Amino acid sequence: MKKPDYHILVCNSFRMAGDAQGYCNKSGAVDLIQYLMEECDDRGLDVTVSTTGCLNVCSQGPIMVIHPNNLWYGGVTEERIDEILDALEEGEAVEDYLITD
Repeated sequence: MKKPDYHILVCNSFRMAGDAQGYCNKSGAVDLIQYLMEECDDRGLDVTVSTTGCLNVCSQGPIMVIHPNNLWYGGVTEERIDEILDALEEGEAVEDYLITD
């Protein structure tokens, strides 16, 4: 298997019991995942998108993490995804949306 250029994780608030019940899920993470996958495909980006359990930064959700860059984005929306992917294609980050130093 060829390793993708990027692995994008989207918090979907799954808990130990398996239920998606947290902030990111209630804030539309499921729809963001579909949008993100379609945008990456449309742009020809070599990306794998995965959902995660709770990433424990609910106050800043929905959360999206891009590896191998280790970029943690908060307050993700479809509009922000467009900006983040534009920056990713340029080898940059959108500093205004990062939640880590």
